[in-house]
Amino acid sequence: MVDVYVELKERRYPISIGSGLLTEPSSYYPLKSGDKVMIVTNPTVAAHYLQTVRATLEKVGCQVSEVLLPDGEQYKTLDSLNLIFTALLQERHGRDTTILALGGGVIGDVAGFAAASYQRGVRFIQVPTTLLAQVDSSVGGKTAVNHPLGKNMIGAFYQPAKVIIDTDTLHTLPAREVSAGLAEVIKYGAILDNDFFTWLEQNISALTELNAQAMQYCIQRCCELKAATVAKDETEQGERALLNLGHTFGHAIEAHLGYGEWLHGEAVSAGMMMAAYLSYRLGDLKITDIERLQALLLAANLPVLSPEQMTAEEYLPHMMRDKKVLAGKLRLVLLKSLGQAYVTADVEKTLVLQAIQDCIRSH
Repeated sequence: MVDVYVELKERRYPISIGSGLLTEPSSYYPLKSGDKVMIVTNPTVAAHYLQTVRATLEKVGCQVSEVLLPDGEQYKTLDSLNLIFTALLQERHGRDTTILALGGGVIGDVAGFAAASYQRGVRFIQVPTTLLAQVDSSVGGKTAVNHPLGKNMIGAFYQPAKVIIDTDTLHTLPAREVSAGLAEVIKYGAILDNDFFTWLEQNISALTELNAQAMQYCIQRCCELKAATVAKDETEQGERALLNLGHTFGHAIEAHLGYGEWLHGEAVSAGMMMAAYLSYRLGDLKITDIERLQALLLAANLPVLSPEQMTAEEYLPHMMRDKKVLAGKLRLVLLKSLGQAYVTADVEKTLVLQAIQDCIRSH
């Protein structure tokens, strides 16, 4: 097991990464005997891991209850949030309770927002079971639900007390979900670490095959990069925005098609290609860099083109509702080179449309 720490101004918390952590009582520290815990999960994850986690928490001496949310991005809503509040109130959970999110990014985001809101804030532990959640959404305290007009528009920054990453959970993931997680992995190399990007090019087959040693290093490196970024900019006033490479384009795809039609990582993958073409059109990125990014995404079995049913013009209304829009200006994360990103609000919309078109023309 390896611990990576997120260092914040007021406190620090660990991300524990290893095999077999779900069955190890010490993994769940700071939980102790007598603590009340509400596990938030969905039926798909529950079938694999709920009884395991519940049994281990009962060994610790915790009083455990659970609530199951419907499975899928389309259920990342205020209605699902209310299901958690109802369960907490029915089970008489007080301000001293702990909400434990057992699942992927949707579960983590909704449960985290519930923890931030219930009685103005209760303790929260993340137990991510998808690759995307392990390398990205479980770390850093972003919690939210979607609105029909925009993704993650209602939420809060609320840090967990701990993140427990059991790499064994990846073996029950569908291959499509593994690939979706690899989109966020590739993003870290593209924005922050050229050496890691090169390592990914050399090891992408091992990752798609869930090689244990490669995956352990991959998750650890992503968590280190995210932890360092969050430590500098917890509430995304500056540098943390770099983590959104491809997301403004990707969120437009998700909102337009309907949440859950494309997985988040799939939409981000196509969005990264659009950001790369825009960076090239602005004179920053070399065409060879675009080719390397595209080859790596394709090797991870990810889409590099816009959905066939979307035109370039259909992106902009969604993008202009993005959280990163300030004073009516679209802010985008772009690349100077592989491993070096920047945020800009100074891009003409005609160039943005052309970059989207670059990812449509090949259909």
